[in-house]
Amino acid sequence: MADGPASGDLFSKFDELIAMREGLLAGGQEDPFSLVMEQVLSPTQAICNGRNTILLGTYNYMGMTFDPDVIAAGKQAYDEFGAGTTGSRVLNGTFYHHRDVENALKEFYAMDHAMVFSTGYQANLGIISTIAGKGDYIILDIDSHASIWDGCKMGDAEVVPFKHNDLDALEKRLRRVPEGAGKLVVLEGVYSMLGDIAPLKQMVSIAKKYGAMVLVDEAHSMGFIGEHGRGVCEEAGVIDDCDFIIGTFSKSVGTVGGFCVSNHPKFEIMRLVCRPYVFTAALPPAVMASSATSIRKLMHNGNKRADLWENSRTLHSGLRALGFQLGTDEPQSAIIAVVMPDLEKGAAMWEALLKEGLYVNLARPPATPANMTLLRCSLCAEHSPKQVQTILGMFERAGKAVGII
Repeated sequence: MADGPASGDLFSKFDELIAMREGLLAGGQEDPFSLVMEQVLSPTQAICNGRNTILLGTYNYMGMTFDPDVIAAGKQAYDEFGAGTTGSRVLNGTFYHHRDVENALKEFYAMDHAMVFSTGYQANLGIISTIAGKGDYIILDIDSHASIWDGCKMGDAEVVPFKHNDLDALEKRLRRVPEGAGKLVVLEGVYSMLGDIAPLKQMVSIAKKYGAMVLVDEAHSMGFIGEHGRGVCEEAGVIDDCDFIIGTFSKSVGTVGGFCVSNHPKFEIMRLVCRPYVFTAALPPAVMASSATSIRKLMHNGNKRADLWENSRTLHSGLRALGFQLGTDEPQSAIIAVVMPDLEKGAAMWEALLKEGLYVNLARPPATPANMTLLRCSLCAEHSPKQVQTILGMFERAGKAVGII
């Protein structure tokens, strides 16, 4: 057997990333991409790599993972229906709880149709690839999530990206689409890297002007943005003009799964033609029971939404006062992105914070816009004012130790 990699080694495309990771770990640094949570104590605290740690990177925006009603519903379904479904939704995989969570989503969004997927990734993959195919055009924001890009690729439509949140660029792309072609504009309410929101009011208006259907991914805004927590679509007053809203249960709902809601009169045919829905096992009934309970509680969580916004404003202003560069001038969501000078400094800062007892996400190129390295903070409604102040102290000490502030 040859000593070195063979010609045509299928792993050679990853050599640059392998070298980067080995470089980060060469000095004995902890691996920022292999964190282990040995015990989760609450929505905001866990034992990570042997340390008592404040969680500031989990997307558990509303803290529903430990809600007593949510846990009780899951336990009851587990006892009554077992651990799994062992089948897809179109075969033996539709239990009472799958229909119940879809009814809860219809209640939450006041929409006619709801369809649950095993993950939010699959929801984007399935909906986009099924409704936009060969000969159709998808116009999407260049900063769209990987699941959106993969859905476009799988559906074989013509993909036309436009500059992030640029209204003129969106209109120019739509203007060039051939007359009579199917058109789908794909947007996100909150973009997960910088935590910035889309100007949905203007964007949806432009899309409708050119006869395009609109899909909005509200993964990072469901539960706390908008009067009823329905997302940026609701806040912007355009929810009735959106043809499809995609979301996930792994953020504010606190469980796992994905969904699409719609008022389109033909939407139910998706259950027979959407491959990522038809050809995968349905989620366990315990997960669905917990999800339905959580969604219905989120309808009446105005106080929690207010707490989360207060936490976001406090952390954003505090980090700016300390001298950190942030991804947005003002807090626009529960995500606060701290811009690092480079990957080496970002990894060092991430480790310094972890040793302080704080976990945040280290985000790096190519996943980030403009090749930025980010420390991405995701706040929770359950973070106490005292915890937020503690977090600011940790950032100050780590930032000075690493030489960033």
